[in-house]
Amino acid sequence: MAWEEELFGLFDELEAQAAAAYALDREAELADRSRAEYAEVTLAGRLMASLDTEIVLGVLGVGDVAGRLQRVGRGWALLTGASADWVVELQAVGAVGGASERAVPQIAWPAYARLGLGSALRRLAEAGERCVLHRRDGVRHDGTLRRVGADFVEVVTGEPAHVVLLTFETLAAVQSRS
Repeated sequence: MAWEEELFGLFDELEAQAAAAYALDREAELADRSRAEYAEVTLAGRLMASLDTEIVLGVLGVGDVAGRLQRVGRGWALLTGASADWVVELQAVGAVGGASERAVPQIAWPAYARLGLGSALRRLAEAGERCVLHRRDGVRHDGTLRRVGADFVEVVTGEPAHVVLLTFETLAAVQSRS
């Protein structure tokens, strides 16, 4: 074997070792990036990718709520179920079943998704339909939403009419009475 062939063989072997070392470093870098990027994914982002899908939300004070995910907004989600529709406060969600493996970044969300829980509750108040408001501690208020403030909602309950103010912080979900 000529010395040139030996030299080229040595260069080929060194090149292969360098390529293998680069591939290992690149693989580790990609894994680190993937973990770092996934750390930015929110529950709302995963739910946004799950629109029009049957899911189950484990809601504090309520239990499991199943239905088709219709909307996701800033801090809330709307599910339509067989027996009722639900507006769920996302801070009260402890578990999700059936969500998409994907996520949608907030920049790609539709305009309505920027609306907060107050906007969803105002729509219910304008409709004047009876509903059940579930608190995170399990207490329920059956009534009609009257007005919605910045961080609370007025509920008219009982006969004679009695007004209860519920803070968004204590609210877990609002269930339709259909």
